[in-house]
Amino acid sequence: MGTVGTGTVGTDGRDDTAGERGRLINVAYRLLGSVTEAEDAVQDAYTRWYGLSRSRREEILSPGAWLTTVTGRICLDLLGSARARRERYVGAWLPEPLPDRAEWDRAGASAGPADPADRIVLDESVSMAFLVVLEAMTPAERVAFVLHDVFRYPFAEIAGVLGRTPAACKQLAASARRRVDTAPGPVPATGRPDVVRRVKEAWESKDVPALVGLLDPAAVMTADGGGMVGTVLRPVEGGARIARYMVAIADRAPGLELLERSVNGAPGLVARRAGVVATVASFDVAEGRVARIWVVRNPEKLRPWVGDFPDAPQGPPRHG
Repeated sequence: MGTVGTGTVGTDGRDDTAGERGRLINVAYRLLGSVTEAEDAVQDAYTRWYGLSRSRREEILSPGAWLTTVTGRICLDLLGSARARRERYVGAWLPEPLPDRAEWDRAGASAGPADPADRIVLDESVSMAFLVVLEAMTPAERVAFVLHDVFRYPFAEIAGVLGRTPAACKQLAASARRRVDTAPGPVPATGRPDVVRRVKEAWESKDVPALVGLLDPAAVMTADGGGMVGTVLRPVEGGARIARYMVAIADRAPGLELLERSVNGAPGLVARRAGVVATVASFDVAEGRVARIWVVRNPEKLRPWVGDFPDAPQGPPRHG
């Protein structure tokens, strides 16, 4: 099973399962799309581990595999209940956006190095576009796909998580893979920063024609405020409508400061007012234009972004 551990208590008496935590957090975040829920799921798994008697723990040949199985089952239960919770969620639900490691260190310095996001590897499997596709899967499909296709776990071990046969798990992963294959592929990284930068400049100057030119005519913007802050409850469709909406936001929020930031490992924008991050936006770019915008404003999902970053590049002066 890849990087699972191989022991419980070392000859020096130390428990060696602590080194599994980072990998488990990476698995749980991709399964749940939430740093907070991922941390809770892993903590629950460790609580169950230490709830075993020492003799029982010593009988387990691969503590890492045991912890992965338990974490996967906890995530599977959470995914099942999440559907009901999201039916009551106000507006659209989006995954929690992640800053890069340096941003997290600045924003969460007081939390110390134990913060889980410091261990989350930022790659294509945590891009907002990918996580949104994962949201369309059934819980079982998502677990099978993430464990097999992202983390390379064999179906024989995934079967222990899902309580199904390896053949059934293989079918679930194949079904999930078809969903991913029909989604737009990632744009080369070389194309994204320039497009996002030009969106930032056009937004700052309130240049509607420039924004329209940067947005795909069929672009869609989805916003997540969680009912806690004001935002659109339904996706805004069409490049022209999105451009007008963005300028209207700038008009209603004087002093809004836009910063170019890495969001889930890809170029994005952060909107800050009076030194406080209020909005994190990620972009899906296709053929030189923005096809999708995901905007997270729910303050409960902006925990890694709450700090003030005085050394952030400010860009050109704002207009208006």
